[in-house]
Amino acid sequence: MQRIIKERDRLLRRGVQAGGLVGSATTLACVLVPGGLEADARLGSAVLVLLMATGQYLLGSTGALRWAVLILLSGEAIILLVGFTSHPGVPPNLIEESVIGIVSTAPMCAVAAVLLTSPRRLMLLAASFTVTVTSVAVVTIDAPDRTVLLALTVAMWLSFTLASWWIAQSVPRVMHRIAAIGRAHRAERHASELEAQRRQDARLLHDTVLATLTLLAHSGVGVSPNALQKQAGDDARLLRQLRLGGLPTPRRSGVYSLESATVLTLGDTLDAVRQRFERLGLTVNWHGSGQIQLHSDVLDSFLLALSECLENVRRHSGVDHADVTITDDDSTVRVMVTDTGVGFDLGRVGSERLGVAESVIARLRDIGGNARLFSSPGAGTTVVLEVPK
Repeated sequence: MQRIIKERDRLLRRGVQAGGLVGSATTLACVLVPGGLEADARLGSAVLVLLMATGQYLLGSTGALRWAVLILLSGEAIILLVGFTSHPGVPPNLIEESVIGIVSTAPMCAVAAVLLTSPRRLMLLAASFTVTVTSVAVVTIDAPDRTVLLALTVAMWLSFTLASWWIAQSVPRVMHRIAAIGRAHRAERHASELEAQRRQDARLLHDTVLATLTLLAHSGVGVSPNALQKQAGDDARLLRQLRLGGLPTPRRSGVYSLESATVLTLGDTLDAVRQRFERLGLTVNWHGSGQIQLHSDVLDSFLLALSECLENVRRHSGVDHADVTITDDDSTVRVMVTDTGVGFDLGRVGSERLGVAESVIARLRDIGGNARLFSSPGAGTTVVLEVPK
């Protein structure tokens, strides 16, 4: 709230500075018109206008009340000096009327913008308005355009006061609305981050603990006791890290740890994946090049998606081997995982199944990649993975 008030006051001071200086420049131009004012009145008025402009500049920069008082006193002095230097009984000429009319409006009433922020300043505003209108009425008593000058003075003071009040009321409301929008945006972003973290956690548990539990549920068929024991140990360490507040990240071997790297070679990691699935009873035949440089985050997601595809082959295809073909071009690495197993109907996969949807497709999309799945009952399954270099 304090910052909002400061921003409001700064905006009002800038309005005083701009409007006041324009009015002072116009007043000075009228004062210096040859033959318009008496010599003494011209010199005194010019000095007072410069003094008033100085106060306007300083008021716009600091907002101190003393500069508002200086502006008002200088303006009153100009009105009285120009009004009482004319000959008694002789109406003021056009230049004198112009100087009085201009100085009593924009240069002086602009201070209304900074006199609305406290009761003491409001009292000064009311007193200044009353004194200014009275001064104009007294010095223009013989002027034929007296009514016009008085109406112009009153209208300008009221206009500046109302405009300043509207700005003073509107700025806090606008700032509050902006702050509310900012809070809503932060809440939405926080919710999105929580959802992304929830999905990442679901993938993490699906790829590790859930896979091990599924093996146990099927009595570890096709897996040696040593391999099952090692996989369970890896999952236990992962859960321990989570319980202690750790943030596990994928490691290039396809399991999770707290280690990270920047650029890794694909060929150095495929052998670890092959050995892992050989321990689990699945033979993987590799085709194509594996010596491809990938950033660690891309490689991590790619290997985990590939491992999930091979895990699906091991669990669901009914065969004990799969083919992995790796190709690449200037911007993309493509991997095709193929098995000759039982296949399945893509349209009958339930939404609750996270394997392909989260651990493969969503994971690759998060890094700018893509995954396509082709399968039909009795014709095997092919998955094409694409990741950027």
